[in-house]
Amino acid sequence: MIGLIVAYTNNRVIGNNGKIPWRIKGEQRRFKELTTGNVVIIGRRSYDEIGHPLPNRFTIVVSRTAKYEAENCVTVKSLKEAIEYAQKNRPGENIYLSGGAGIYSEGLNMADKLFVTEVDLDIDGDTFFPKFDESLYEKTIDEHVDGEIPYTYVTFTKKKTEEGSFDE
Repeated sequence: MIGLIVAYTNNRVIGNNGKIPWRIKGEQRRFKELTTGNVVIIGRRSYDEIGHPLPNRFTIVVSRTAKYEAENCVTVKSLKEAIEYAQKNRPGENIYLSGGAGIYSEGLNMADKLFVTEVDLDIDGDTFFPKFDESLYEKTIDEHVDGEIPYTYVTFTKKKTEEGSFDE
């Protein structure tokens, strides 16, 4: 399964000045639950923000310029190469496209499922999640969390076409 995992605000902000522009206690729980024991594909700038491979996951960094070497971490030059590497070298593990904006834009049509955290905020940002046609997906609201900043975990599962293959 190729999944795309993202948190964005009401106005689709995912970042500002290279950082996630909110801090919500517990909001990243779903990310950890889903990605642990699987493959995380991440762009160079997003990886640089974290600064290290995520524990208990195999991290593939997509970068045309930098090369990262660490335990459970490799660097490749394209998203296509990252997916091929994961499928060949990590069979049986789910693949999660984990940002940033370039990975999301390119990977949106490749993902079988979108795991979205909808953060109930309207804030300024300089990086956005791309708009997508929700009619191509079955939408499931998994959990709503109230709090100072409420958020909702939503899963979009790509609908199959008449022939049984996914829409492209």
